[in-house]
Formats: sequence, C-alpha cells, structure tokens
Amino acid sequence: MSSQSLLFDNHGRPLSYLRLAVTDRCNLRCFYCMPEEGVRYLPKSQVLSFEEMERLVRVLVGMGINKVRITGGEPFVRQDLMAFLRKLRAIEGLDEIALTTNGVLTAPHLPELNDLGIRSINLSLDTLDRQRFLKITRRDEFDRVRQTLDALLEQNFDVKINAVVMEGQNTDDLHPLTELTRQYPLSVRFIEEMPFNGEGSHYPKLIWNYRRILDELQQFYPDLQKLPDPAFSTAAIYQVPGYAGTVGIIAAFSRTFCGTCNRIRLTAQGELKTCLYQHGGLQIRDQMRNGLSDEQLAGLFLSAFKNRPFDGFEAERLRPDAVHESMTTIGG
Repeated sequence: MSSQSLLFDNHGRPLSYLRLAVTDRCNLRCFYCMPEEGVRYLPKSQVLSFEEMERLVRVLVGMGINKVRITGGEPFVRQDLMAFLRKLRAIEGLDEIALTTNGVLTAPHLPELNDLGIRSINLSLDTLDRQRFLKITRRDEFDRVRQTLDALLEQNFDVKINAVVMEGQNTDDLHPLTELTRQYPLSVRFIEEMPFNGEGSHYPKLIWNYRRILDELQQFYPDLQKLPDPAFSTAAIYQVPGYAGTVGIIAAFSRTFCGTCNRIRLTAQGELKTCLYQHGGLQIRDQMRNGLSDEQLAGLFLSAFKNRPFDGFEAERLRPDAVHESMTTIGG
C-alpha cells in the first residue's frame, strides 16, 4: 500500500483498492451469476460514461486509493475499453491497474495491456472440461477462454484463475485445476459460491464451504502446505511442494477475511458499495451529473466510508430483503 494512503473506514481499516465495474453486460450466462434468461441490462444513459469513471477514479486516487481493478459484467464487451485504460494509466498516484475477465474477448488485447503495464489478470474459469464449461456458462466458448489462458501464460502475465466451487457442477475440477500449478507459476483460487445470481441461494445451506474445499484438496495432496497470506488478501494461500504455482481458497460466503478488507466497489450505474453484501449504496451518478464539485464528491465518499458495515454479516443484516442481485450488476 502506498504511503500516500490516508483513507480509513470507521473501523480503522485502510481503504486503498477500488473495484470498478465498467459494464453490467456479459457474453456468458454463468449458473452462479445470473439466471439462464439473463438479467435486464441498464439503458446506456444509466451507465457511467468513461469520462465520469475517469473523474471518479481521479477523485478517489487523490483521497488515497492506489489500486483499481477493472471488472464487469465482462469488461471487454464495452467498446473503447482500451482507450479508457490508457487514460487511467496517466493518473498520477494510481500505482496499479488490474483486470478481471472471462477471457472470451481478451486475447487480442494482451500486447497492449502489457505495454500499459497491466500485468495482473484474473481469469474466471470454473472448469477445464468443455462440456462442464458449456453447462456452467450456457455458452460454447471454452476454446477461446483456454486460448486466452495459454496466451497469458506464454506472455508471462501475473495470472490468477477464479473458480467458483458448485455442488453438482464442477467439484470434479478441483484436482485438474490445481494440477495447472504444477507447471505454471499461476494462482488457482477456489471461491465459495455466493447467492449473487439474480435468483438467490441455490441451496438451503452452503455445501462446499472453504473447509470442505480444503479437505478435498488434502485428499489429493496430503502434504499441501499453508503459505503466509499477503496483506489484505481475500484468499488463504497454499502450495503443493515442488509445484510452480499456488492455490487459494476464498471464503466469499463464510466471510472470514472481512476484518482486513481494504476494498470498495463502484458499479457501472454509479453506485458506491463499501461492502459486497450491502443493499444499494451511495448513488453518486445523479449527484455528479447535477454539478457536484470534486470536493463535494470527496465529501460524499468520506461520509460513506465512515458508515461502513463491520463485515458482510452486518451488511446482510441491514438489508431490507434477502440477497438476490446478479453479480453482473454489482461488479465481479
């Protein structure tokens, strides 16, 4: 974290990391993210323009944010994304830009991403089996995603694979995905399924929680070693001795990492969320369009940061209804 960061929430936690959703649209229909028929996308007028996003990032960087991860939806379905990334790269004080993608449209942009110094790429890939991929995503795009993974590795990007673990969907993939770390210096992160799928929870209780995921991995790898977790990490990090890469387990539903969370989210419709499980959030778009100055915007941000829930459980208790949003509308 940069020494410039003077931004803290009401629980004394530093805030240095913005997850910015540039679109709510996606070219896949993943089981854990949205219903098969999709979700109702926002009209263009309700989505922040890239100019508005750039302004908000500049304000937040001036307050202490030093890392931005671009998310969606799928970022590359939005036209002119690369031009926007070039503008972000020019913001003084923004130390790191990272990207989360499903990989379908990503490969042609890798040379320019490399030139911009955008080297940290999270690839959403829940299975290495083409038929399971089709079942989970409801789209036949496995070959293009696998080609993107191969290109990322060939070009030595910092690659993390995000795999949501789902009962009846991809639990047979824990072993083959982990085996990728034998040869390649990437990180495979297994994520508890969350109810952000546009429908609500698929199960009466979470079947594959972080403990069961770890137990399953230890069946294959009895000598699996726990490594030190990086500061502010959402994942518990492990490694199979002698393997080039690492394995992470993210307790996204169990929420074991909330106490060190340094992240805030800005949705494509201009809503600031200080917690993933928060209902609604600070609607900044309309206020910005009504002429607020940068100083006034910063004041609104500070007020939101000083009223941040202690953890995801408190945020969920404060909701007026059960979690039912699609992750594509929140920002992955």
